[in-house]
Amino acid sequence: MEWTADVSAGDWLHERLDDGYTWSATMHGVVPHGFEAYARVFHPASRDRPVGAEWPRRPYSDYRVWDAFQARHPDLQTIDERVSWATTAAAMGTTMHPLAQWGSLVRFDLYGDRENDPRDADGWRYQDPEQGGMPADTLATLAAALESHTSTPDDGFVAVWEGYGGLVGFMGTAPSRAFFGWGGSDDSPAAAQHNAMLSRSVKDRFNNVFRRDTWQEGILSREISEGPRLELPGRGHVLFHGGVSELAAPDWELNVPWRDRIGEEHGFPPTAQTPSLVWPTDRAWVSVTEVDYDSTIVAGTRELIAALVADPQLEALEIP
Repeated sequence: MEWTADVSAGDWLHERLDDGYTWSATMHGVVPHGFEAYARVFHPASRDRPVGAEWPRRPYSDYRVWDAFQARHPDLQTIDERVSWATTAAAMGTTMHPLAQWGSLVRFDLYGDRENDPRDADGWRYQDPEQGGMPADTLATLAAALESHTSTPDDGFVAVWEGYGGLVGFMGTAPSRAFFGWGGSDDSPAAAQHNAMLSRSVKDRFNNVFRRDTWQEGILSREISEGPRLELPGRGHVLFHGGVSELAAPDWELNVPWRDRIGEEHGFPPTAQTPSLVWPTDRAWVSVTEVDYDSTIVAGTRELIAALVADPQLEALEIP
């Protein structure tokens, strides 16, 4: 897979998207019209519960209760697992359906003050599914299903939204992200990183009043960062030429150009952002993972959509 400056490969998407920003009345602000059927692939959520204990049923702001809980269980162990939307609905006594909204499913106001996380009667505490991404193995499973429904599995295009923190470089006075760690002493590397961040966050009007912007490195090279974008309603994307078969590999994160090597240098495991759009050269389908969606929408043939819904490793429903 390689970067391409020829973003005309995505011109056909413009013709099939509704005008306006991504928050249009329907999904077609980001998902193209003109396909036989559409499926919603639900990003997995997660849940946890303590072993031999129960989470306090008090808001996190009630720190005395939570401090006391921690004091009683200094070596607390938890059970952590992924959970499907359907399993969550069953636990919460709600109904799963193709147009389900996570907040309604867990009976929780996602946009209010986050004083707590949803709990079920068995003591599980639920965390929201990821917006704009999915676990790497889930993407590999989806890609494997997609590659069997195109005549060009090794030839296509992958677009990544330019706005993900640290992806592209830019001219500025400070990086777009900072890394933190526990150092244990004032002269540790972690402490030095923290102090450097603080020095950048305070504007020195006397000593740096004439300071010029400098190039702030991103995950992608300067050539790519300053290159053309695939511009779609409300979103600019960096475009890559490659096949969906590359994303079907279990280790796809290690081989894509936007692998976060800078994060790895700071001790984080290898990772790469879920692509925002993927389509094969024959345009048999398109997969859209919009940054503000907790699900991926796949547009394609009825056969493809039926296969996704039937895949036991995915949670997908056809959109009516």
